[in-house]
Amino acid sequence: MVRRENEHQTIRNRSPFERDANMNAVQKLQQNVAVPFEQARAMPPEVYTSGTFLEHELSDIFSKDWFCVGRASALDKPGDYVTLELAGQPIMVIRDKEGVLRAQSNVCLHRMSTLLSGRGNTRSIVCPYHAWTYNLDGTLRGAPAMTLNEGFCKDGYKLPVVRCEEWLGWVFVSLNPDVPNVSEQLAEVESLVSGYDMTNYTETFFETHLWDTNWKVLAENFMESYHLPVCHAGTIGGLSKLDEMVCPPGLPAFNYHTILKDDSLKIAMAHKNNTRLKGDMRRTTFLLAIYPSLLITLTPGYFWYLTLHPDGVGKVRIGFGGGMSDDYANDPDAQGNFTKLKDLLDEVNVEDRGCTEKVYRGLCSTLAKPGHLSHLERPNYDFAQYINAMITAAKA
Repeated sequence: MVRRENEHQTIRNRSPFERDANMNAVQKLQQNVAVPFEQARAMPPEVYTSGTFLEHELSDIFSKDWFCVGRASALDKPGDYVTLELAGQPIMVIRDKEGVLRAQSNVCLHRMSTLLSGRGNTRSIVCPYHAWTYNLDGTLRGAPAMTLNEGFCKDGYKLPVVRCEEWLGWVFVSLNPDVPNVSEQLAEVESLVSGYDMTNYTETFFETHLWDTNWKVLAENFMESYHLPVCHAGTIGGLSKLDEMVCPPGLPAFNYHTILKDDSLKIAMAHKNNTRLKGDMRRTTFLLAIYPSLLITLTPGYFWYLTLHPDGVGKVRIGFGGGMSDDYANDPDAQGNFTKLKDLLDEVNVEDRGCTEKVYRGLCSTLAKPGHLSHLERPNYDFAQYINAMITAAKA
């Protein structure tokens, strides 16, 4: 009797994570987000390491919500295009001859080869397998050696359309025909940063990277600046004042926090000709996390961003871009200053890669247990709520 009572006491004394070792990742996440923020912990390791959970993310999040492919200014001329794979679907976004951005399948309608690759400019879309050729609007222009097939009709072929919207200079695509418009989902973001005139920031660089970490680890790393003084001790850590960081509750489609900067980096400040921003807003940096994976650092003078997509459980495909506010377009020293900033951002990326890959290695440990969140990690809690809501809604 004493032994049985001791066994029951031992079970009661275990943490919820020890008691629920047999729960799957979705159930553990549901348990994780059921507590108020003041008691919240980091997401369970299985949420980052489970292949089954990744399948839920691809089907319930990346297939259902909007995904940002970058800036419209990088697709400025007719024929400019970018390709991507979204939740396993090859897609192209291309500027047509009428100047309209359109997203469509990147798969030939003949023997189903992919068509374009990378980024570039083209006058037409030519299949690299049998040279079936499409106009920029996806209609079939020509198909060699098809005249003897009595069922073939060129006019019956057009690349399937994918939803595509521009918002404040960003280009979004979605596989979900029923998802609400980007402008509707992000109306609060537009209001928050209206004085920055985000549409008129011009991209001056774009790179792609592949890191050995889970996509959510890198997303969360961006969402909180709690790590800056330590992870970025060699670069920007000394400039990061934790007591000046503001982390308000997030909203359904995004979260954000703000940091005040001084004029040691002048291009981070509002330009003298900018009369839209007043007071501290002239030196306020917004760190916007637009779900699922567009991460924007927006200062009054410049911006940089990441757009993330999982490439398996332990790898993330990264689009990394940035540029200047057009307020600085005619300043003779602006580009020189931005070149120095880009060098700094590259150093910061090296530090972030080291930190986030260490986190993923730790998450893979059988001894890994999530700890309580700091008040500076409020955005991480809101991100977990979003992921849980999307997966739960899909299962309803």
